[in-house]
Formats: sequence, C-alpha cells, structure tokens
Amino acid sequence: MQLHIKLVLELSGCIVTIDAIGCQKQIVELITQQNADYVITLKKNQGNLYDEVEKLFKSGISTGFNCVQHSTYKTEETGHGRHEIRNYVMLCGISSQLNPDSVWSNFNSVGMVESVRSLDGKTTVETRYFISSLESNAQQLAKSIRSHWGIENSLHWLLDVALREDDCRIRKDNAPENFAVLRQIAVNLLTQ
Repeated sequence: MQLHIKLVLELSGCIVTIDAIGCQKQIVELITQQNADYVITLKKNQGNLYDEVEKLFKSGISTGFNCVQHSTYKTEETGHGRHEIRNYVMLCGISSQLNPDSVWSNFNSVGMVESVRSLDGKTTVETRYFISSLESNAQQLAKSIRSHWGIENSLHWLLDVALREDDCRIRKDNAPENFAVLRQIAVNLLTQ
C-alpha cells in the first residue's frame, strides 16, 4: 500500500500531535519537512517499534534510568470525584537503538505517560507511549499531550452535546460527510 499525502498547512515552529493512526513514516517526514516537531501516540500498530520502546522503558525503570539521558515530570489533579497522577518520562539519545536505519525522520526521543486514576474507590493504571522529534523535556511532552486531549475532548463534547452529532440519522450517499463539514464550519464560526 502506498500512501499519498499532501500537507497544506504551515507548520513551521509548531508541535504537531497525532493519535496512533498518524504514526506513519510518511506523515512524520512531511511534518519535519515543514520544520515542525511532532509528538505521536505509539500503539501496537507499530509492532516492533512499540515492543522495543516498551522494553526500553521497562529496563530503564528497573535500573533507575542509569546511563540513559532522560527527564521526568509529574502532575496531580483532583476534581469531579477523581484523583489522577500522571508521571511523564522522556528518553532521548535512543535514535541509534530504535531507529538505526533512520526510517523515522528526526526521531529524537520517546515518551511514556503513566496515569494513575482513582475514582469511586477504584484505582486504574494506564501506560501510553509516544515517539517525538523533541529533545528530552518531559514537561513539554506533558503540555503537548494534555493540549491535544483538551482540544479533542472539547471538540467532541461540542459536536456530541451541543450539535447532537451522535443522534443524527443522516446515512445516505454523501450526506453524512456533507453534514460533518457543515458541523465543523458551525463550530469554527461559533468559536470565532
């Protein structure tokens, strides 16, 4: 399968954040060609890379990240009946180990977020991984990830609650795509 993507946004100086669906070499190359940085969610759709990153973090945790250039950052939030602690770790200087053939453009670091959430007496732990062109700065990683989800959550809330997108019964021909575009235009106009 060959992927043809044309980038029409001016990204110079920006940090682009993308979910795991965007964890593709061609997308990363387009971002870096525009002198932008990236933070992209890494999931098991990138099997070998995911496994190697997971092993690297497990090894680092067991040795206290000795001999590995890293940074850490921690946030703690309480609200809406829940308490959440997020531990961010970012490793850099790993390019030769994880990207020896330089197939990922400007691949400088990997990040990990461990979220420990307590809600109604139950505690859950979730670990997520990221690839990035950023140098080791866990606080910047945290800000990028949280900003991504803040935008994502507010947009989906607006589409689902205010515009009742999930209740829409339009299903025929191009109508669903057309109405999705109209909703996006409405959201853009309302936010201006």
